[in-house]
Amino acid sequence: MKKTAYILAALLLSFSCRAPQKVEENRNYMWFDCEANYATLSHPDSIAFYLDRVRALGFGNVVVDVKSIMGETLYDSGIAPYMGSFEGVDRPRDYDMMGLFIKYGHEMGLKVFASLNVFCGGHNYMDRGIIYGEHPEWQSICYEKGELIPISRIKTNYNGMLNAADPQVQEYELDILKEFAAKYPECDGLIFDRVRFDGMTADFSDLSRTLFEQWLGSPVENFPESVLSWYDADRKLRPSWTAGKYFKQWVEWRAGIIRDFVERCHKELKAINPDLLIGDYTGAWYPTYYEVGVNWASRSYDPHADYDWATPTYKNTGYAELLDIYMTGLYYSYITKAEIDAAYEVKGQSSEAGLSLDLKYCYSVEGGAELAKKVTCGVVPVTGSIYVEQYLGEMEKFAPAVEQALRSTGGVMVFDIVHLGKHGLWGDLERAMRNAGQIK
Repeated sequence: MKKTAYILAALLLSFSCRAPQKVEENRNYMWFDCEANYATLSHPDSIAFYLDRVRALGFGNVVVDVKSIMGETLYDSGIAPYMGSFEGVDRPRDYDMMGLFIKYGHEMGLKVFASLNVFCGGHNYMDRGIIYGEHPEWQSICYEKGELIPISRIKTNYNGMLNAADPQVQEYELDILKEFAAKYPECDGLIFDRVRFDGMTADFSDLSRTLFEQWLGSPVENFPESVLSWYDADRKLRPSWTAGKYFKQWVEWRAGIIRDFVERCHKELKAINPDLLIGDYTGAWYPTYYEVGVNWASRSYDPHADYDWATPTYKNTGYAELLDIYMTGLYYSYITKAEIDAAYEVKGQSSEAGLSLDLKYCYSVEGGAELAKKVTCGVVPVTGSIYVEQYLGEMEKFAPAVEQALRSTGGVMVFDIVHLGKHGLWGDLERAMRNAGQIK
Protein backbone atom coordinates (compact mmCIF):
# COMPACT_ATOMS: atom_id res chain seq x y z
CA MET A 1 0.00 0.00 0.00
CA LYS A 2 1.44 3.33 -0.98
CA LYS A 3 2.03 5.86 1.76
CA THR A 4 -0.36 8.41 0.23
CA ALA A 5 -3.13 5.83 -0.08
CA TYR A 6 -2.63 4.82 3.54
CA ILE A 7 -2.92 8.44 4.73
CA LEU A 8 -6.09 8.96 2.65
CA ALA A 9 -7.64 5.81 4.11
CA ALA A 10 -6.85 6.98 7.62
CA LEU A 11 -8.45 10.36 6.95
CA LEU A 12 -11.60 8.79 5.53
CA LEU A 13 -11.88 6.52 8.56
CA SER A 14 -11.60 9.48 10.91
CA PHE A 15 -14.79 10.95 9.45
CA SER A 16 -16.71 7.70 9.89
CA CYS A 17 -15.42 6.76 13.35
CA ARG A 18 -18.12 5.44 15.62
CA ALA A 19 -18.50 6.68 19.18
CA PRO A 20 -16.89 4.36 21.73
CA GLN A 21 -19.20 1.62 22.98
CA LYS A 22 -20.42 2.13 26.52
CA VAL A 23 -18.54 -0.04 28.99
CA GLU A 24 -19.99 -1.24 32.27
CA GLU A 25 -19.60 1.07 35.25
CA ASN A 26 -17.44 -1.43 37.13
CA ARG A 27 -14.01 -1.29 35.48
CA ASN A 28 -12.17 -3.52 37.92
CA TYR A 29 -10.55 -6.54 36.27
CA MET A 30 -8.69 -9.52 37.71
CA TRP A 31 -6.29 -11.25 35.30
CA PHE A 32 -5.77 -15.02 35.17
CA ASP A 33 -2.52 -15.85 33.36
CA CYS A 34 -2.66 -19.17 31.52
CA GLU A 35 0.80 -20.45 32.44
CA ALA A 36 1.10 -19.32 36.06
CA ASN A 37 -2.40 -20.61 36.89
CA TYR A 38 -2.35 -23.73 34.73
CA ALA A 39 -2.47 -26.25 37.56
CA THR A 40 -4.99 -24.31 39.66
CA LEU A 41 -7.40 -23.68 36.79
CA SER A 42 -7.34 -27.34 35.76
CA HIS A 43 -10.08 -27.91 38.39
CA PRO A 44 -13.64 -26.53 37.99
CA ASP A 45 -14.07 -25.98 41.75
CA SER A 46 -10.95 -23.77 41.80
CA ILE A 47 -12.38 -21.61 39.03
CA ALA A 48 -15.63 -21.14 40.95
CA PHE A 49 -13.74 -20.44 44.20
CA TYR A 50 -11.57 -17.68 42.78
CA LEU A 51 -14.38 -16.07 40.83
CA ASP A 52 -16.41 -15.78 44.01
CA ARG A 53 -13.42 -14.41 45.89
CA VAL A 54 -12.63 -11.63 43.41
CA ARG A 55 -16.31 -10.69 43.13
CA ALA A 56 -16.41 -10.19 46.91
CA LEU A 57 -13.49 -7.74 46.57
CA GLY A 58 -15.32 -5.44 44.16
CA PHE A 59 -14.15 -6.85 40.84
CA GLY A 60 -16.89 -6.95 38.24
CA ASN A 61 -14.75 -8.43 35.49
CA VAL A 62 -12.20 -11.19 34.94
CA VAL A 63 -9.75 -11.66 32.09
CA VAL A 64 -8.82 -15.24 31.25
CA ASP A 65 -5.67 -15.93 29.25
CA VAL A 66 -6.60 -18.50 26.57
CA LYS A 67 -3.65 -18.29 24.18
CA SER A 68 -0.14 -18.47 25.56
CA ILE A 69 3.08 -16.84 24.38
CA MET A 70 3.93 -20.22 22.86
CA GLY A 71 1.08 -19.86 20.39
CA GLU A 72 -0.85 -22.69 22.04
CA THR A 73 -4.51 -22.33 23.01
CA LEU A 74 -6.25 -23.46 26.19
CA TYR A 75 -9.39 -24.41 24.30
CA ASP A 76 -9.93 -26.96 21.54
CA SER A 77 -8.82 -25.00 18.48
CA GLY A 78 -8.94 -26.25 14.93
CA ILE A 79 -6.11 -23.86 14.01
CA ALA A 80 -3.59 -23.54 16.85
CA PRO A 81 -1.97 -26.37 18.85
CA TYR A 82 -3.67 -27.25 22.13
CA MET A 83 -1.86 -26.52 25.40
CA GLY A 84 -2.62 -29.91 26.92
CA SER A 85 0.24 -29.97 29.40
CA PHE A 86 2.43 -27.56 31.31
CA GLU A 87 5.04 -28.14 33.99
CA GLY A 88 3.93 -31.71 34.66
CA VAL A 89 0.18 -31.05 34.69
CA ASP A 90 -1.99 -32.56 31.95
CA ARG A 91 -5.41 -31.55 30.71
CA PRO A 92 -7.68 -33.53 28.39
CA ARG A 93 -8.54 -31.80 25.14
CA ASP A 94 -12.23 -31.66 26.07
CA TYR A 95 -11.56 -29.75 29.31
CA ASP A 96 -13.40 -26.49 28.62
CA MET A 97 -11.75 -24.01 30.97
CA MET A 98 -13.22 -20.98 29.20
CA GLY A 99 -16.70 -22.46 29.16
CA LEU A 100 -16.48 -22.97 32.93
CA PHE A 101 -15.34 -19.37 33.46
CA ILE A 102 -18.24 -18.07 31.41
CA LYS A 103 -20.81 -20.33 33.14
CA TYR A 104 -19.70 -19.64 36.71
CA GLY A 105 -18.82 -16.01 36.09
CA HIS A 106 -22.16 -15.13 34.55
CA GLU A 107 -24.01 -16.96 37.33
CA MET A 108 -22.18 -14.67 39.78
CA GLY A 109 -22.90 -11.50 37.78
CA LEU A 110 -19.34 -11.11 36.50
CA LYS A 111 -18.30 -10.22 32.99
CA VAL A 112 -15.82 -12.66 31.50
CA PHE A 113 -13.19 -11.60 28.97
CA ALA A 114 -10.66 -13.68 27.08
CA SER A 115 -7.08 -12.58 26.54
CA LEU A 116 -5.01 -13.83 23.62
CA ASN A 117 -1.29 -13.27 23.17
CA VAL A 118 -1.50 -12.39 19.50
CA PHE A 119 1.92 -12.07 17.83
CA CYS A 120 3.61 -14.68 20.03
CA GLY A 121 4.98 -18.01 18.98
CA GLY A 122 7.47 -19.37 21.48
CA HIS A 123 8.88 -19.59 24.98
CA ASN A 124 12.62 -19.24 24.52
CA TYR A 125 13.47 -20.51 27.99
CA MET A 126 11.64 -23.77 27.23
CA ASP A 127 12.32 -24.03 23.48
CA ARG A 128 8.61 -24.57 23.07
CA GLY A 129 6.03 -23.11 20.71
CA ILE A 130 5.13 -22.82 17.05
CA ILE A 131 8.46 -21.18 16.13
CA TYR A 132 10.10 -24.38 17.37
CA GLY A 133 7.67 -26.61 15.51
CA GLU A 134 5.03 -25.72 12.97
CA HIS A 135 6.24 -22.29 11.83
CA PRO A 136 9.91 -21.41 12.45
CA GLU A 137 9.76 -19.19 9.36
CA TRP A 138 7.36 -16.81 11.12
CA GLN A 139 9.70 -15.85 13.97
CA SER A 140 11.10 -12.36 14.24
CA ILE A 141 14.50 -11.62 12.76
CA CYS A 142 16.22 -9.23 15.15
CA TYR A 143 19.03 -6.82 14.33
CA GLU A 144 21.00 -7.19 17.53
CA LYS A 145 24.47 -5.67 17.97
CA GLY A 146 25.08 -5.57 14.24
CA GLU A 147 23.85 -9.10 13.52
CA LEU A 148 20.61 -10.46 12.07
CA ILE A 149 19.50 -13.17 14.50
CA PRO A 150 16.32 -15.31 14.68
CA ILE A 151 14.60 -14.53 17.96
CA SER A 152 14.63 -18.19 19.00
CA ARG A 153 18.40 -17.89 19.39
CA ILE A 154 18.19 -14.93 21.77
CA LYS A 155 17.88 -16.78 25.06
CA THR A 156 17.96 -13.62 27.15
CA ASN A 157 14.47 -12.92 25.76
CA TYR A 158 11.87 -15.42 26.96
CA ASN A 159 9.24 -14.23 24.50
CA GLY A 160 9.57 -15.71 21.00
CA MET A 161 7.67 -13.07 19.03
CA LEU A 162 6.44 -13.48 15.48
CA ASN A 163 6.91 -10.99 12.65
CA ALA A 164 3.77 -8.87 12.93
CA ALA A 165 4.32 -7.48 9.42
CA ASP A 166 4.05 -10.89 7.75
CA PRO A 167 0.65 -11.19 5.99
CA GLN A 168 0.59 -14.95 6.65
CA VAL A 169 1.11 -14.37 10.35
CA GLN A 170 -1.67 -11.80 10.40
CA GLU A 171 -4.13 -14.09 8.64
CA TYR A 172 -3.29 -16.96 10.98
CA GLU A 173 -3.74 -14.87 14.12
CA LEU A 174 -6.93 -13.22 12.88
CA ASP A 175 -8.37 -16.64 12.06
CA ILE A 176 -7.69 -17.73 15.66
CA LEU A 177 -9.42 -14.64 17.03
CA LYS A 178 -12.43 -15.19 14.79
CA GLU A 179 -12.55 -18.87 15.68
CA PHE A 180 -12.65 -17.99 19.37
CA ALA A 181 -15.38 -15.36 18.91
CA ALA A 182 -17.55 -17.86 17.06
CA LYS A 183 -16.86 -20.70 19.52
CA TYR A 184 -17.72 -18.62 22.60
CA PRO A 185 -20.59 -16.24 21.71
CA GLU A 186 -21.37 -15.74 25.41
CA CYS A 187 -17.89 -14.34 26.12
CA ASP A 188 -18.22 -10.64 26.93
CA GLY A 189 -15.13 -9.50 25.08
CA LEU A 190 -11.59 -10.04 23.87
CA ILE A 191 -8.54 -8.31 25.30
CA PHE A 192 -5.57 -8.19 22.92
CA ASP A 193 -2.16 -8.69 24.46
CA ARG A 194 1.17 -8.38 22.66
CA VAL A 195 -0.28 -6.99 19.45
CA ARG A 196 3.13 -5.59 18.70
CA PHE A 197 6.66 -6.22 17.48
CA ASP A 198 9.23 -7.60 19.89
CA GLY A 199 11.14 -4.34 20.18
CA MET A 200 13.02 -1.75 18.17
CA THR A 201 15.39 -4.40 16.84
CA ALA A 202 12.59 -6.45 15.21
CA ASP A 203 11.67 -7.29 12.51
CA PHE A 204 14.49 -6.91 9.97
CA SER A 205 13.75 -9.88 7.73
CA ASP A 206 13.90 -9.70 3.92
CA LEU A 207 10.10 -9.71 3.90
CA SER A 208 9.91 -6.69 6.21
CA ARG A 209 12.41 -4.84 4.04
CA THR A 210 10.32 -5.53 0.92
CA LEU A 211 7.09 -4.43 2.60
CA PHE A 212 8.72 -1.27 3.95
CA GLU A 213 10.11 -0.35 0.54
CA GLN A 214 6.66 -0.85 -0.99
CA TRP A 215 5.13 1.46 1.61
CA LEU A 216 7.92 4.00 1.20
CA GLY A 217 7.72 3.86 -2.58
CA SER A 218 11.46 3.56 -3.14
CA PRO A 219 14.36 1.16 -2.47
CA VAL A 220 16.19 1.40 0.85
CA GLU A 221 19.94 1.31 0.48
CA ASN A 222 22.29 -0.09 3.12
CA PHE A 223 19.55 -1.97 4.98
CA PRO A 224 19.28 -2.37 7.93
CA GLU A 225 21.94 0.21 8.91
CA SER A 226 20.01 2.99 7.18
CA VAL A 227 17.14 2.28 9.58
CA LEU A 228 18.90 1.22 12.76
CA SER A 229 22.64 1.71 13.06
CA TRP A 230 24.99 -0.33 15.24
CA TYR A 231 28.23 0.91 13.66
CA ASP A 232 30.01 4.22 13.79
CA ALA A 233 31.73 5.92 10.82
CA ASP A 234 34.78 3.72 11.32
CA ARG A 235 32.64 0.54 11.28
CA LYS A 236 33.21 -0.02 14.97
CA LEU A 237 30.34 -1.57 16.88
CA ARG A 238 28.48 0.82 19.18
CA PRO A 239 27.22 -0.31 22.61
CA SER A 240 23.65 0.55 21.56
CA TRP A 241 21.78 1.33 18.37
CA THR A 242 21.22 4.80 16.93
CA ALA A 243 18.66 6.09 14.46
CA GLY A 244 19.48 5.83 10.77
CA LYS A 245 18.31 7.80 7.75
CA TYR A 246 14.94 6.04 7.48
CA PHE A 247 14.32 5.61 11.20
CA LYS A 248 11.26 7.85 11.50
CA GLN A 249 9.63 6.38 8.41
CA TRP A 250 10.29 2.89 9.79
CA VAL A 251 8.68 3.86 13.09
CA GLU A 252 5.57 5.12 11.29
CA TRP A 253 5.38 2.10 8.97
CA ARG A 254 5.49 -0.38 11.86
CA ALA A 255 2.82 1.50 13.80
CA GLY A 256 0.67 1.54 10.67
CA ILE A 257 1.01 -2.24 10.39
CA ILE A 258 -0.37 -2.67 13.90
CA ARG A 259 -3.13 -0.09 13.45
CA ASP A 260 -4.31 -1.75 10.23
CA PHE A 261 -4.37 -5.14 11.95
CA VAL A 262 -6.41 -3.80 14.87
CA GLU A 263 -8.85 -2.24 12.41
CA ARG A 264 -9.29 -5.57 10.62
CA CYS A 265 -9.82 -7.32 13.94
CA HIS A 266 -12.42 -4.78 14.98
CA LYS A 267 -14.36 -5.10 11.73
CA GLU A 268 -14.28 -8.88 11.42
CA LEU A 269 -14.88 -9.69 15.08
CA LYS A 270 -17.81 -7.30 15.32
CA ALA A 271 -19.27 -8.95 12.22
CA ILE A 272 -19.28 -12.25 14.10
CA ASN A 273 -20.61 -10.79 17.35
CA PRO A 274 -21.70 -7.11 17.36
CA ASP A 275 -21.92 -7.15 21.16
CA LEU A 276 -18.37 -8.35 21.65
CA LEU A 277 -16.30 -5.77 23.52
CA ILE A 278 -12.80 -5.31 22.12
CA GLY A 279 -9.97 -4.24 24.36
CA ASP A 280 -6.21 -3.87 24.37
CA TYR A 281 -3.56 -4.19 27.06
CA THR A 282 -0.30 -2.27 26.56
CA GLY A 283 2.41 -0.63 28.57
CA ALA A 284 1.73 2.94 29.67
CA TRP A 285 5.15 4.30 28.66
CA TYR A 286 3.94 6.10 25.55
CA PRO A 287 7.13 8.20 25.06
CA THR A 288 9.05 5.04 24.14
CA TYR A 289 6.27 2.62 23.17
CA TYR A 290 6.93 3.39 19.52
CA GLU A 291 9.85 0.97 19.89
CA VAL A 292 7.43 -1.98 19.80
CA GLY A 293 5.57 -0.54 16.82
CA VAL A 294 2.42 0.52 18.63
CA ASN A 295 0.49 3.79 18.75
CA TRP A 296 -2.35 3.21 21.18
CA ALA A 297 -3.27 6.91 21.23
CA SER A 298 -6.25 8.61 19.65
CA ARG A 299 -5.83 9.92 16.11
CA SER A 300 -6.70 13.31 17.58
CA TYR A 301 -3.44 13.34 19.51
CA ASP A 302 -0.36 14.49 17.60
CA PRO A 303 2.86 13.10 19.11
CA HIS A 304 4.92 14.99 16.52
CA ALA A 305 4.47 18.07 18.67
CA ASP A 306 5.98 16.32 21.72
CA TYR A 307 8.48 13.71 20.52
CA ASP A 308 11.28 13.88 18.00
CA TRP A 309 10.78 10.26 16.84
CA ALA A 310 7.33 10.99 15.39
CA THR A 311 6.65 12.16 11.84
CA PRO A 312 3.87 14.70 11.15
CA THR A 313 1.70 11.81 9.88
CA TYR A 314 2.46 9.37 12.70
CA LYS A 315 -0.81 10.43 14.39
CA ASN A 316 -2.73 8.59 11.65
CA THR A 317 -1.52 5.29 13.12
CA GLY A 318 -3.42 5.79 16.39
CA TYR A 319 -6.12 3.21 17.10
CA ALA A 320 -7.75 4.14 20.43
CA GLU A 321 -11.00 4.84 18.56
CA LEU A 322 -11.18 1.16 17.61
CA LEU A 323 -11.27 0.01 21.24
CA ASP A 324 -14.08 -0.41 23.75
CA ILE A 325 -11.66 -1.07 26.62
CA TYR A 326 -8.08 0.06 27.15
CA MET A 327 -5.87 -1.26 29.96
CA THR A 328 -2.60 0.59 30.47
CA GLY A 329 0.24 -1.06 32.36
CA LEU A 330 1.32 1.32 35.14
CA TYR A 331 4.39 -0.75 35.93
CA TYR A 332 6.24 1.73 38.07
CA SER A 333 7.98 1.63 41.42
CA TYR A 334 6.94 5.22 42.08
CA ILE A 335 3.27 5.76 42.79
CA THR A 336 2.78 9.52 42.90
CA LYS A 337 4.32 12.45 41.09
CA ALA A 338 5.43 13.78 44.47
CA GLU A 339 7.62 10.69 44.88
CA ILE A 340 9.29 11.48 41.56
CA ASP A 341 10.07 14.98 42.82
CA ALA A 342 11.59 13.55 45.98
CA ALA A 343 13.68 10.94 44.17
CA TYR A 344 15.35 13.41 41.71
CA GLU A 345 15.70 10.70 39.08
CA VAL A 346 13.77 7.65 37.94
CA LYS A 347 15.45 4.33 38.62
CA GLY A 348 14.60 0.78 39.58
CA GLN A 349 11.72 0.48 37.11
CA SER A 350 10.52 -2.63 35.32
CA SER A 351 12.46 -3.75 32.24
CA GLU A 352 9.34 -4.09 30.08
CA ALA A 353 9.49 -3.90 26.29
CA GLY A 354 9.98 -0.36 25.04
CA LEU A 355 10.40 1.13 28.52
CA SER A 356 12.98 3.89 28.95
CA LEU A 357 13.90 5.79 32.08
CA ASP A 358 14.53 9.21 30.58
CA LEU A 359 11.33 10.98 31.59
CA LYS A 360 9.94 11.81 35.00
CA TYR A 361 6.30 12.18 36.01
CA CYS A 362 4.92 9.73 33.45
CA TYR A 363 6.99 6.98 35.06
CA SER A 364 4.80 6.89 38.16
CA VAL A 365 1.38 5.30 38.59
CA GLU A 366 -0.25 8.73 38.91
CA GLY A 367 1.66 10.41 36.09
CA GLY A 368 1.43 7.41 33.77
CA ALA A 369 -2.35 7.40 34.12
CA GLU A 370 -2.49 11.12 33.35
CA LEU A 371 -0.44 10.66 30.19
CA ALA A 372 -2.57 7.72 29.04
CA LYS A 373 -5.74 9.77 29.42
CA LYS A 374 -4.12 12.69 27.62
CA VAL A 375 -3.09 10.76 24.52
CA THR A 376 -6.32 8.73 24.26
CA CYS A 377 -8.33 11.98 24.31
CA GLY A 378 -11.35 10.45 26.05
CA VAL A 379 -12.34 8.17 23.15
CA VAL A 380 -11.99 5.03 25.28
CA PRO A 381 -12.02 4.53 29.07
CA VAL A 382 -8.53 4.06 30.50
CA THR A 383 -8.10 1.40 33.18
CA GLY A 384 -4.89 1.54 35.20
CA SER A 385 -3.15 -1.82 35.46
CA ILE A 386 -0.93 -2.87 38.35
CA TYR A 387 1.69 -5.62 38.12
CA VAL A 388 1.88 -7.18 41.56
CA GLU A 389 5.50 -8.32 41.39
CA GLN A 390 6.63 -4.84 40.43
CA TYR A 391 6.82 -4.38 44.20
CA LEU A 392 8.97 -7.37 45.11
CA GLY A 393 10.98 -6.43 48.18
CA GLU A 394 8.61 -3.56 48.99
CA MET A 395 5.16 -5.17 48.90
CA GLU A 396 3.82 -2.46 51.19
CA LYS A 397 3.53 -0.36 48.01
CA PHE A 398 1.10 -2.74 46.31
CA ALA A 399 -2.08 -1.56 48.04
CA PRO A 400 -1.30 2.18 47.57
CA ALA A 401 -0.60 1.50 43.89
CA VAL A 402 -4.02 -0.13 43.50
CA GLU A 403 -5.65 2.83 45.24
CA GLN A 404 -3.80 5.30 43.03
CA ALA A 405 -4.84 3.48 39.86
CA LEU A 406 -8.46 3.63 41.01
CA ARG A 407 -8.20 7.33 41.86
CA SER A 408 -6.49 8.18 38.58
CA THR A 409 -8.56 6.11 36.16
CA GLY A 410 -11.74 4.98 37.91
CA GLY A 411 -10.79 1.32 37.53
CA VAL A 412 -7.98 -1.14 38.07
CA MET A 413 -6.67 -4.31 36.47
CA VAL A 414 -4.58 -6.50 38.75
CA PHE A 415 -1.97 -8.74 37.11
CA ASP A 416 -1.95 -11.47 38.19
CA ILE A 417 -4.19 -13.35 40.62
CA VAL A 418 -1.49 -15.97 41.21
CA HIS A 419 0.72 -13.36 42.91
CA LEU A 420 -1.89 -12.52 45.53
CA GLY A 421 -1.67 -15.93 47.15
CA LYS A 422 2.04 -16.32 46.45
CA HIS A 423 2.88 -13.16 48.39
CA GLY A 424 0.01 -13.17 50.91
CA LEU A 425 -1.64 -10.04 49.49
CA TRP A 426 -5.35 -10.87 49.59
CA GLY A 427 -5.79 -8.80 52.74
CA ASP A 428 -3.83 -5.89 51.27
CA LEU A 429 -6.01 -5.92 48.17
CA GLU A 430 -9.17 -6.00 50.27
CA ARG A 431 -8.03 -2.95 52.25
CA ALA A 432 -7.13 -1.09 49.06
CA MET A 433 -10.50 -1.81 47.46
CA ARG A 434 -12.30 -0.83 50.65
CA ASN A 435 -10.32 2.41 51.02
CA ALA A 436 -11.15 3.27 47.41
CA GLY A 437 -14.87 2.71 48.01
CA GLN A 438 -15.12 -0.40 45.83
CA ILE A 439 -16.45 -2.55 48.69
CA LYS A 440 -18.11 -1.70 52.02
